[in-house]
Amino acid sequence: MGKFTHPNITNMDMAQNKTKLKKKAMMEALEKSLGVVTQACRIASVSRTQYYQWLKDDPEFKKQTDDIAEIAIDFAESKLHSLISQENVPSTIFYLKTKGKKRGYVESQEMTISEPNKKPSWITSEDEAE
Repeated sequence: MGKFTHPNITNMDMAQNKTKLKKKAMMEALEKSLGVVTQACRIASVSRTQYYQWLKDDPEFKKQTDDIAEIAIDFAESKLHSLISQENVPSTIFYLKTKGKKRGYVESQEMTISEPNKKPSWITSEDEAE
């Protein structure tokens, strides 16, 4: 007795269905891992090479992964806001340095040159040639 196959289902159809199921598993794994590709590939039993090939070849797959990346950023931002509400000073400073630039929350360095005619030691002769 031979292997049973439906007369209307080709090997190509079966391969496409398998790929579709693998992509779905990968999406679920990406959600669980908050977009960490290595971890998601391990969970879904998909090689990183295959994952990146799908990203390149399938615009819908890429859009779904981009959406998951946004969810991961939202999650991290919510944790940051939680720390800020607990009066965590480093978190507040980080937030203001990244989101408060328009309001002047930037880190800058001031340099004072004590001998205006002397070139700073960190400038090399190669820099002057440029």
